[in-house]
Amino acid sequence: MPKPFKWRECTALKLNDGMADLIITSKRVVTPEKIRPASIHIRDGLIAAITERGAVSSDAKVIDVSDSVVMPGLVDTHVHVNEPGRTDWEGFSSATRAAAAGGVTTLVDMPLNSIPPTTALSGFREKLAAARGQCWVDVAFWGGVVPGNLRELRPLMETGVRGFKCFLVHSGVNEFPNVSESDLRNAMPILAELNTVLLVHAEVPGSIERAAKEIANSDPKLYHTFLKSRPHAAENEAIAMMIRLSRETGARVHIVHLSSSEALPMLREARADGVPITVETCPHYLTFSAEDVADGATEFKCCPPVRERENREKLWEALREGVIDMVVSDHSPCPPHLKLCESGNFMKAWGGIASLQFGLPVMWTEMKERDLELRHLAEWMSHKPAQLAGLHHRKGALKVGYDADLVIWNPEATFRVEPSIIQHKHKLTPYNGRTLNGIVEAVYVRGQKVYDDGKFSAEPLGQLLTQ
Repeated sequence: MPKPFKWRECTALKLNDGMADLIITSKRVVTPEKIRPASIHIRDGLIAAITERGAVSSDAKVIDVSDSVVMPGLVDTHVHVNEPGRTDWEGFSSATRAAAAGGVTTLVDMPLNSIPPTTALSGFREKLAAARGQCWVDVAFWGGVVPGNLRELRPLMETGVRGFKCFLVHSGVNEFPNVSESDLRNAMPILAELNTVLLVHAEVPGSIERAAKEIANSDPKLYHTFLKSRPHAAENEAIAMMIRLSRETGARVHIVHLSSSEALPMLREARADGVPITVETCPHYLTFSAEDVADGATEFKCCPPVRERENREKLWEALREGVIDMVVSDHSPCPPHLKLCESGNFMKAWGGIASLQFGLPVMWTEMKERDLELRHLAEWMSHKPAQLAGLHHRKGALKVGYDADLVIWNPEATFRVEPSIIQHKHKLTPYNGRTLNGIVEAVYVRGQKVYDDGKFSAEPLGQLLTQ
């Protein structure tokens, strides 16, 4: 690790006394317009002004972070917190500490892997009770669409979920069954009327069932076996169906964790035609490639899978082009024994990658190699996810009137991922041992410092976003 950073606190040029109670000033502030030297004036948890770097208020505390980057806090809209019910997998306290350490100031919790799931108002109330008082960053929630819960959709929306998630194939847990096309035809008009979004795990079972027959006698320790078990066709067919249903119903659709580059042409065409569909991918699909995953290395298992190197580069091209809108973690942890590391059986291991803490440096490490800029990082990991969750009026950008959610970080510094620094409840991640660019130095949520050089605020300061 590099030497600890040192910031100086100061007072400087007088500017409208009382405008701010805290000012953070830097040579590199990532605003929607450009990256520039600036001072961010914070009052009552909101951004009160963004001025030239030398213009500060004489009665405010001023923190000069010099060359460190000041960027809008990341908004991660794909996080499996798992509490209540599977809190031994992850929980609100550990997940939000990991988020803060990684520069994430807002996360949106997925409706499954908790018991009960967020598919009924009663389950949502249990989730809110479990989260209350435990969160170091702000937390919002997705609801779920499952067979038979149509009457729950409106009450869930009215109580504060940001939208709804469904699976087209078995979710991995029995409490959250997948939906059929018939189920979607009943649900999507309701979602369109509610003016909300449907997040879709886009794999269909037919292609997966056919693939299972083809690999029945293959070695389950081989990554190639697992890769063949979740073919491109499963994603492609699912996405084609969702484009068709979105056209027919007018419901907004969001494809989660896109892995198959073969689906990009139809997504590009649908968007050009005005179909209301957005797309995300994840750092692991943009970093790893199937050719590099060792046999038995089940920490890399996720669904859909990490695919070939050529596929990865096509995802990068689509991200640059804007066909893929955003990058979020799909943090899906589990106790290490469920990963079956000793046997290395890909076909039986839990599918999910623990990564919430490392999205920013993982992405920046890859982006540097591709000559991409800090403004892209803010667009893909802050602004666009905030839009998806309907939080773009207050989150995801450094603008006057927005929540003062900031990540301060050093893009030139490097560190090695070691279990000792991981804040997730469990330390198993495919990023262990990797050297990454970009060290998060401090994180502010609504103007309050929640993370500072490896240390956290004395108590959780995050809010539950249900309004």
